[in-house]
Amino acid sequence: MFKKINTDKAPAVIGPYSQAIMVGGMLYSSGQIPIIPATGEVIDGDIKVQATQVMENIGAVLAAADASFSQVVKTTCFLAEMADFAAFNSVYEQYFTDKPARSCVAVKQLPKNVLCEVEVIAYLG
Repeated sequence: MFKKINTDKAPAVIGPYSQAIMVGGMLYSSGQIPIIPATGEVIDGDIKVQATQVMENIGAVLAAADASFSQVVKTTCFLAEMADFAAFNSVYEQYFTDKPARSCVAVKQLPKNVLCEVEVIAYLG
């Protein structure tokens, strides 16, 4: 059996999906982009500003599942420009201090033309 996770402290979904799903002691999140939950608007700013908003959104989804960044075992990071890799990492490492496994790729375009998106898998058991 699985449970859908939903919180108004993270952006509302913009498509046919859930913010996250809990199943078998694991949490699988959908990708979070730098949308301000209160307004539904993309935060204005460079990669560091946008990455910080993404991490705050991920933190809200984790909290809604009674989890934290320390329980994340895998992240997948999407960047609009690989040139932003170092700046993105400078924000990322402040939140993922336990250094989970990670994939990071540059993609042609992200929803709403944002600069980054991150999804996580966390162990809840």
